[in-house]
Amino acid sequence: MPYVLIIHEVENYAAWKVVFDRAAVMRRDAGEIAYQVLADQSDPNKIVHFSRWRSLDAARAFFESEQLIEIRKRAGVKAPHFIYLDELENGMLADVNSMP
Repeated sequence: MPYVLIIHEVENYAAWKVVFDRAAVMRRDAGEIAYQVLADQSDPNKIVHFSRWRSLDAARAFFESEQLIEIRKRAGVKAPHFIYLDELENGMLADVNSMP
């Protein structure tokens, strides 16, 4: 399963989130399947966007498009760092409180 990890600073999280939410249909149509948005505990404007995609080619085409570059500017994104990932393994660990 392909994933994309984006780490970036935003000028204002609330303003960024409005733009991010408005792009939901665009992201879905481009191939994004699921996502998580996380914030750095010490800096709420340092955002991590972790998402699952149909393909890494689709993700690259989307994130590198002129339209997305312009949207990021409007959203106040500063120097995004993209990491394109292939899943090697996943699992769930048992609740350590329920173990004998």
